[in-house]
Amino acid sequence: MNTIFRRRSIRRYTGEEVSSPMVEKLLKAGMCAPSAGNERPWHFIVVRDQGMLGELAGMSPYAKMVADAAVAIAVCGDLDLEKHKGFWVQDCAAATQNILLEAEELKLGAVWLGVYPVPDRVDFLKKAFCLPESVIAFALIAIGHPAEKKECVERYDGSRVHREKW
Repeated sequence: MNTIFRRRSIRRYTGEEVSSPMVEKLLKAGMCAPSAGNERPWHFIVVRDQGMLGELAGMSPYAKMVADAAVAIAVCGDLDLEKHKGFWVQDCAAATQNILLEAEELKLGAVWLGVYPVPDRVDFLKKAFCLPESVIAFALIAIGHPAEKKECVERYDGSRVHREKW
């Protein structure tokens, strides 16, 4: 639970490299996510090239930090792998969250940049990554060693909890 409570969106990075074993741990965490019917409809694109990271920072006004990240991971859903139509979105969301939690566990900073269902962002990454027709970019995660520290925030809101009925 502590990892969950400590996880925060980190948008400033030191520039220090993120090792390949760390990236592999992040990917293993993503692939350990639950999925509908165990379909695991995801693919992951790992980006380390600074030129490409700079290009990806142009995806949206909220993606500027990608240019300073050590690595970015794009989480994509493959419609050809779907067993249960439409559930790829939930599956990729679970994989994305697992990556964020593992980043926190590894003392890395990371931020989830929403791509799907915003058409301009989906199209931007489809072109940037030359994605096949059946593959849709779901999220982009900027990752690096944190250059900022954020305190844990209590987010529990009892007014959002309903018992038995609304």
